[in-house]
Amino acid sequence: MLLGRKKIDLPTREQALPGREAQMPVRGVHTVLGNSTVGPFEGLSSVYFGMGCFWGAERKFWQTAGVYTTAVGYQAGVTPNPTYEEVCIGRTGHNEVVLVVFDEGQVSLEEIFAVFWQGHDPTQGMRQGNDVGTQYRSGIYTTSDAQLAAAEHSRDVFQKVISEAGGGEITSEILAAPPFYYAEDYHQQYLDKNPNGYCGLGGTGLCYPVDASAPQASERHSKKRWLLDK
Repeated sequence: MLLGRKKIDLPTREQALPGREAQMPVRGVHTVLGNSTVGPFEGLSSVYFGMGCFWGAERKFWQTAGVYTTAVGYQAGVTPNPTYEEVCIGRTGHNEVVLVVFDEGQVSLEEIFAVFWQGHDPTQGMRQGNDVGTQYRSGIYTTSDAQLAAAEHSRDVFQKVISEAGGGEITSEILAAPPFYYAEDYHQQYLDKNPNGYCGLGGTGLCYPVDASAPQASERHSKKRWLLDK
């Protein structure tokens, strides 16, 4: 997933590539779940996550019960309708993200957040493991004020778990969802199409306490060993 020279500072609007008006054409049907990957998604909830290489991140969510569909794309940058190659050289400001559409009657937002926090190391800044670059930063991009507040709360809950285990500060950005641009079709459900494909994600080995109100939750996880440089 490393193409060309990596830029690890976000570009200014003046430095960013100009992009284009044309949207990326996508097939629009999930190869695993069989549902549409393009909205509107009536009666369902949506949220976006950046957690490193979006190939492995997408698989984590499509394997989660209650998730209706997923798609990968680019978000939280400057360049409109960027290509993968443009994102990879760090001159668009975008993050590699996963759109997660889920049924809150089957899976709670907090359980979705647990997949996010446990599925990667949110303390690594502009990288995940050996994948280095602005497109590999950790982030949650929300679709409502309530989601934004819940995301910030979940960060605080997991920071307590990490701190008690001797880990560092969470660097995840949490924002109201900026425009989402679908990635090229060959990236969609990549690890279903290529089962032996690359996945560089690695978590911290710590668990997110879904029932964060339980006083024993953080204590239960505080003795886990902090895993550095996954």
